[in-house]
This record gives sequence, C-alpha cells and structure tokens, in this order.
Amino acid sequence: MKFICLSPVFINRRNRFLGSFCLTAAVFAVAGGFLFSRPAQEAQEPVLAKLLSKLSAYAARLEGSVLDFVCREEISETINYALDQVRSRPDIISNWAVGGAFGMSWVGRPAAKEKDAYVYDYQCVRDKNRAVRETRTLLKENGKPANEPGTGLKTQNFVFGTPLLGPVGIFAQRFQSAYTYRIIGHDKVGKTPAVVIEAEPLYDMPGTTNLYGKAWVGPDDGEILKIEWSDARIGNRAVFEERAGRYKLKPRITLRSEFSAEKNGIRFPSKLWIEEAYVTERGRAYVRSETTVAYTDFKFFTVEVDVR
Repeated sequence: MKFICLSPVFINRRNRFLGSFCLTAAVFAVAGGFLFSRPAQEAQEPVLAKLLSKLSAYAARLEGSVLDFVCREEISETINYALDQVRSRPDIISNWAVGGAFGMSWVGRPAAKEKDAYVYDYQCVRDKNRAVRETRTLLKENGKPANEPGTGLKTQNFVFGTPLLGPVGIFAQRFQSAYTYRIIGHDKVGKTPAVVIEAEPLYDMPGTTNLYGKAWVGPDDGEILKIEWSDARIGNRAVFEERAGRYKLKPRITLRSEFSAEKNGIRFPSKLWIEEAYVTERGRAYVRSETTVAYTDFKFFTVEVDVR
C-alpha cells in the first residue's frame, strides 16, 4: 500500500487556490485512467483557467441564444420491479446482496419488468425573453404508429426537459464563484479527445437547483461534448430516498448528457441517459430503471445569439 500525495488543480473565482491532499491508494485512476503528479497538476493550472474562460463565454452565448428547432426524440424506458416485489422480504434482499443474480426468481417467478419505447416529433423554442417552450407529437408507441399532437412525456420514472441549457448553471461567469473546478483526467467522446473537468460546490446553497458534475470539454476549443451530472440536486430526489428507505439500500442516480449536434456555435443534446440504481453496503448495485433518449434528424429554423 502506497501513500500518494496529489495536488489537483483547484480554481474558484473568489480566491484562486491551489489545494493539496493525500490519498491512500494502491492504484489511483481518474476518468481516462491518468494519474497526475504534483508538477503535472501545477502545469495544468493555466490550461484549466483558459478552458474556464472559454466555457464562461460559451455559457453567455448559450444563455443569450434565440432558438427554434425540431428533431426526432426516441425514448426507451425499462423498469425492473424486483425490489418492489421483495421489499417485505429482507432475507431475500440479503441473499441477493451476497451474490444473487439480477432478474432471478425470488418469489417463484421472474421479476416483473416493464419496457416501453416512444418516438416523438420534438420542438424546442427559446424566444428573445429567454422563455423556453417544448412541444411533442407522439409518432410511435411501443412500435405502433400514433399521431398525438401536444402530448406530454409518457415515461413513468423520469420527466425531463432539454439539457441544452444545463452548462449555464455550471460555467456561467456569475456562478463560477460558487464552485471549485479541477482537471481530473483526459478521455475521448467517440473519437474526439476531451479534458475532463469536475465542478463541485464550495458550499451548500439552500434552494439552488443548478445541477453540477463532470464535463468532457474539447482541449482546444472548450466545446462541451458530454456532462455527467451529480444527483445531489436532482428533482424529486425525495421519491428515490423514500424508495431507498423501503429497500434498505442507498440510492444512486446517474444522469449523462452528450452534445454532438452543432449549429452556429451552439451544441445541442444528442443523447440523454438516466439510471436509477440502489446499492448495498457491499457495493452491489441493483438497477431499478434505465431511460435512454436519442435526439436525431435536427432541423434548425432559428439559431441566433444575443449576448447582453
């Protein structure tokens, strides 16, 4: 067992600060598996500062954007009700935690799973007053053709809006003083190289709903390629906490957005992935639900930027 002292690059806008800490680890991996030594981390500081400046400028453009576009929205939702079936049988949960297989027949029959798929014609409009309007027309439900204009999301577990404006809450200039940023590694999104930047709140802000997490950013242009959101401020978190209490497990909600579509310097969501899992004390995770959303066939009517 080795003691490895690291100095990851911490930057906040109130007081630029380099912090250090020691981790006890035999192997330390971050993002793409890179281990930053102390000199390497110090060398990364100007890189991080430059990227944060670019991300702040991008957030300003995004916040000042006027948008009108349509695309195809394909949603797949899977819910596994196994834990709901056995929540009154702690002995069964314990046995599963030791080594049981997902989907096994704990109550004499396979665990109930529900799978649904929806295809929507999705339109998003953001006007000059920065008001966002989303409309959907259901085109297909579980493989069957449909034509339901003005319908809402039919997903049961998560109701979500476009993650398009999510980067504003993390990287806008006025919010940067509330976070500590650090480079935690390098990775690729598809074939595109990326720097992974982690944002963590400096302090708790009651009533704040801005999500935060890790962003995969282009090393040269600062474009946001992917964000993995922390679940600390997820909406309806009380629902998952209540379920976790009944299951006697810990909740773990994973949210990930990818941004591959681009128009006039604005990146649009191409994929959203949400996983609802509950974790045992031994670290085994039971996935209760998974929702994937793919956005394709974009048609842009208006993509304008007015930075105020």
